[in-house]
Order: sequence, then C-alpha cells, then structure tokens
Amino acid sequence: MRHVPVVLSWLRSFLPAPLTVGRREIWLACIGAGLGLLGTEWLSHQVLGSANPWFIAPMGASAVLLFAVPASPLAQPWSIVGGNLVSALIGVSCALWLGPNGLAAGLAGALAISAMFALRCLHPPGGAVALTAVLGGPAVNQLGYGFALWPVAANSCLMLLLALLFNNLMQRRYPHQPPPQAHPHRTTDPLPSARLGFTQDDLDAALSGQHELLDISKDDLEEILTRAQLHASRRKWGDVSCRDIMSHDVVHIGPRDSLDAAWGRLAKHKVKALPVTLEDGTLVGIVSLHDFFIGHSAPTSRMVPAMSTARYVEDIMTSKVRVARPEQPMVDLVGLFSDGGLHHMPVIDAQQRVIGMITQSDLVAALFKTGIGNPATAA
Repeated sequence: MRHVPVVLSWLRSFLPAPLTVGRREIWLACIGAGLGLLGTEWLSHQVLGSANPWFIAPMGASAVLLFAVPASPLAQPWSIVGGNLVSALIGVSCALWLGPNGLAAGLAGALAISAMFALRCLHPPGGAVALTAVLGGPAVNQLGYGFALWPVAANSCLMLLLALLFNNLMQRRYPHQPPPQAHPHRTTDPLPSARLGFTQDDLDAALSGQHELLDISKDDLEEILTRAQLHASRRKWGDVSCRDIMSHDVVHIGPRDSLDAAWGRLAKHKVKALPVTLEDGTLVGIVSLHDFFIGHSAPTSRMVPAMSTARYVEDIMTSKVRVARPEQPMVDLVGLFSDGGLHHMPVIDAQQRVIGMITQSDLVAALFKTGIGNPATAA
C-alpha cells in the first residue's frame, strides 16, 4: 500500500502537460506550418519536376519546430540545415555499406544523433531523414549521396526561408535571440539587477547538474527566471503604490523661465531635476543638472555647454518624460531606476498635471522600509 501514491504519481505523469500558449500562437503555428509545407512542396516540384522523391516526409516534423516552437534551440537555422544534411549523409553511407536493412537503419539513427550533438545542430527530424535514406526504397537508393542535396538540403533551405519570412512578418524573433539589454552607461559592468541574486555561473552550474538536454536556451531560461522574480516581488510588495513613496511638495519650473532661475532653484532645494510645467501644473518636460552641460559642436569643433548659448528652460529641457501614476505599484519602477538609468520620475494625474516626484532615494528608502534591503525584516 505504501507504493500506491508513487504509482499514482507515476501514472499522472502520462497525462498531457498544460500549455501556456495563447490562441494567437496556436493559429500562427497552424497557418505557418501549412504555408511552409505548401510552399516547400511547390518550390521543390518546380525545381525537381517529376523526380522521385522530390519531397520528403520529415519536412512535416521540421515545420512543427520552425512554426510552432520557433524559439526552441532545435528549430534554429543551423539546426534544420545542418541536422538534416548530416543525417542524410550518414543515412546514405550506412545504406551503401550495409544495405537497406534494420541494422543500417539503427546505426544511421544512432550516428546521426551523435553527429548532430557534435556539430551542435540537433534537429529531431534529422533522425527521420537518416531512416528515410536507408529505408526509403529504390527511388532513394538510386539517388545515392545526391539524396542529401536533392531533396534534403533543398527542402531544408526552402523551409528555412519560408520560416524566416513568416516568423519575422508575424513579429516573432527568428532566428531566436535574447532581447538586447541596453546599458545606460555603456560600460562593461553588469546591470545593477544582475549583480545580486543568481548569476550566469549559477545558471550554468544548475544546468550542468540537470544531466539532460532541456529544450530551452540559457538566455530564455534566465529571462523567465528574472520575470518570475519580478512577479514574486509584485505579489509581495504590490500593495505599495507610487502615491505612498512620492514627494508631494514638488519644486518645479516653467518653460519660459530663465536658466539662472532654474539653476538657482536646483541649488536652493538641493535636487537634481525639476519638472517643467505650465501654470496649471501640466507637465511639458523635465530639466536636470545634466541638461545644463550637454554640449553641441561649435564651429571650432569644441563642445560648448548648453547654458552658455541657451536662454530659457525650454531650450534645454527634455520633452519626452517617463512618468508614473499615483496608483501604480512601486515595484514597477525598480527596473527603470536600476537598469534603465533613471534618477527621477514625475508622478502625474489623469489631467497630466504633476502631483508628485519619485527619486532613486525615495525608492531605496521604500525598499529598505518594506524589508527588501532590511535584514531585520527580510527574514
């Protein structure tokens, strides 16, 4: 009886796992695979005419990967072209050496997998290509090594071309690469959010201890873990809003005020930025200490500080301003302040009027108070 729960757990593993994919992705997978197979079949027929075989069944499996899971490492360009080509060459070689029999088929499959691992082009349909080269019948056997070129390499390249067109038109990242992370300071240091918590070395160690191949890239896994951490933070500190941490008595400046007035106000209140507002408080820009010293090229090719040529705040202010809403969760700003390079963010109401200001100091103090940085409360 003690083994009953173990057996039931084992039986439950046969049930289909839930798929966390939206309807749009399902439709794109179906439409893309259908168009890919139709297009590849038509183009192959135009090139190869009535030659047999001018189309091979493993392309159906390749279509599933390239259009249903284009982010998979097994679906990338080198995987389909290299995997199918090397498997075809191995399959033909085994058929020539041993004849079209079961021994040759088994050996071809095993050697194809070994070669795909070695060449880093693992592509599951490659195993089917190797078997097709051995057991495909007289038409395949007559082609010899030509089978690897026509139709395997031709079909693979055509399928890849259609996948590139379709996936990119549908705004999928293919070939799949991690989204670029711009460093605001353009230095070699990791972003602040990457300096604590798990590192690349930790992730490598965890993956190496898995002792099996996972159908996900390391970059995608890192991105998923980072998002999971963010969701956990939102769940734990989501009740702290921008309204709770913002400064309410905001020092501001008008667009037609002089630079001397803006500089004096920054110095008097010991702040590094001022929201630029109209008389009714509507936000039209922001001016910071940095804006006073952004230069432009003079005829002598020397950099001239902006404050030496501009007269009004509107001449140097930044018009496109990242803003927050009072009801917005505080944790939404963590990434913007840590990795985004922001130091201050105005808080506006529904009428675009400034009602508060949040700085890095406000955020650090709030995180400390809520327990993120306080050892006494973090436990």
